[in-house]
Amino acid sequence: MKPEYDLANMKSRPNPYAKQLKQQVTLPLGIEVIEFFQKKAEEKGISYQELINLYLQDCVLSQRELYF
Repeated sequence: MKPEYDLANMKSRPNPYAKQLKQQVTLPLGIEVIEFFQKKAEEKGISYQELINLYLQDCVLSQRELYF
């Protein structure tokens, strides 16, 4: 990095696009579902919320149909 860039004095500002990226929701999930994702997330070294988001994102991208 060049010495003329002094980032110590830089003012931080919130990301104006952050709210467009994710929306917080509350979902009633079964205990076994949460435990499953917590275990898998621990193995991968990420949070279980992020793992659930990645799984749902994969469902959207692959346009997976639900069968029950």
